[in-house]
Amino acid sequence: MPDTIHVRGEGGMVIAMDLPLPEPIAERLVKGQLTRVNEDGSPYVEAPTEGVPSLPDKPPAKTDPKATWVGWAVANGADPDEADGMTKGDLIEAYGAE
Repeated sequence: MPDTIHVRGEGGMVIAMDLPLPEPIAERLVKGQLTRVNEDGSPYVEAPTEGVPSLPDKPPAKTDPKATWVGWAVANGADPDEADGMTKGDLIEAYGAE
């Protein structure tokens, strides 16, 4: 039986997802368009699970994918749609290391 996590989608619905996550879902999770939650919808606070993307404690490397930069920007206060509409260069300039 595969491991299962729960995510809250853009509409607020909590959905069970088997691991490993499909690439488009993992990308939306990294971008902050989906949020990992407990089964009851409460915030998820446990250690990361293998196969579930998570954000680093510091800005991503300039060579990391744009999705990682979008997630970093969202985690630092950006609107998910606005961050997704920015170029990777703009994200690095606005949210990269000083």
